Amino acid sequence: MTARLSTFLMAAVLLYFTLPSAAQSRVPQRIISVVPAVTEMLYAIGAGRQVIAVSSFDQSPEAAALPRVGALLDPDMERMFSLQPDLVILYGSQIDEEGQLTRAQIPVFTYRHGDLGHVTSTIRLLGKQTGRTYDADMVAAAIERDVTGLRVRLRDRPRPRTLLVFGREPDTIRNVYASGGIGFLHDILEAAGGTNVLANVQREAAQPSSETILALAPDVIIELRAEATTENKIAGDTKAWEQFSTLPAVRSGHVYVLTGSELVIPGPRVTDIIGRIAQLLHPDAF
Repeated sequence: MTARLSTFLMAAVLLYFTLPSAAQSRVPQRIISVVPAVTEMLYAIGAGRQVIAVSSFDQSPEAAALPRVGALLDPDMERMFSLQPDLVILYGSQIDEEGQLTRAQIPVFTYRHGDLGHVTSTIRLLGKQTGRTYDADMVAAAIERDVTGLRVRLRDRPRPRTLLVFGREPDTIRNVYASGGIGFLHDILEAAGGTNVLANVQREAAQPSSETILALAPDVIIELRAEATTENKIAGDTKAWEQFSTLPAVRSGHVYVLTGSELVIPGPRVTDIIGRIAQLLHPDAF
């Protein structure tokens, strides 16, 4: 009986020490990310060394030297296959590309833009996918804690009625695109202590007419620009709104332009975005 027990224990010990290695072999070591937001998440959770190629539009400094494999509308599938990935991260709308990779038995992680909570849930899913569960939980928990802290700081303050713009024709107020009442941009505006004047539009993006903007009469207008620009260009952009001189935001001088690639990327820098908007809406709180 003792000999049998000893043999059993030895087998159990061997199994215990071999399981981590087997699990490790299933962790992807050659990841391609076509989604800039997910690329940032991978680096944030410590999986950057596993990334071998990124989107043409990726601006992560850590990924600057990596090969580029196209983007949402022009993915370079031939190059992806040549890099022999063991995980490819695509947008959920890239159905054909997902099919090609699946037929080649290459695992795919699909991503779709969602609300603020989707940022941390995606980070946690990536942690499980890349063998970085603990690190991902820590990153996600820190984001949730920081967002909660900002909400608490601002909860008793008046909430300025705000138009959050992320696109329009240069030098004119035409073809304006603004945050609707659902999605990432709406959530960050609410978390920053503002009230979205287009909250009743149940879409992520709205295209309000000039008449609609005048009727909404926002107290604050904030424009988000991913690309870097000059102070003179920012001044010109804010001046373009002066044609709507009756708007409360224009009369009070509360028209702002924020620049930075992180502003339109729902990634791990989300608390920085909320903080920047909150400082415009509630400067005395900071």
